[in-house]
Amino acid sequence: MFRFNQIIIFTLLLTAPFLNAATYKGQKVYIETCKGCHGGGQELAASKNMRTWEKIMDKKGEKLADIHLSSKKAQPAWEYFSDSKFTKDSKHLEDFLTEYAKDSGNVPACN
Repeated sequence: MFRFNQIIIFTLLLTAPFLNAATYKGQKVYIETCKGCHGGGQELAASKNMRTWEKIMDKKGEKLADIHLSSKKAQPAWEYFSDSKFTKDSKHLEDFLTEYAKDSGNVPACN
């Protein structure tokens, strides 16, 4: 039993860092995929408060994808928002957007 508990704890310690979202990863996603259309991270992230970003990014960014997929101006981004890569990146992007939201008091350095 002791050996089993050690294995479980060891596995959790190895996988825990991969399960959490990271602001720096979200910042990287923003720079690679969003900056071309939306400009620096400060302008977009600070346009809404934390609660609004959480609602938009709910269910792996479903609402954000819908906003982009229903807009003709966002046509260059349709492929990204239709791809599974967006659902994988969405948690990191949410972390970035909420970290630097209007009411967070933080300012990103990706301008």
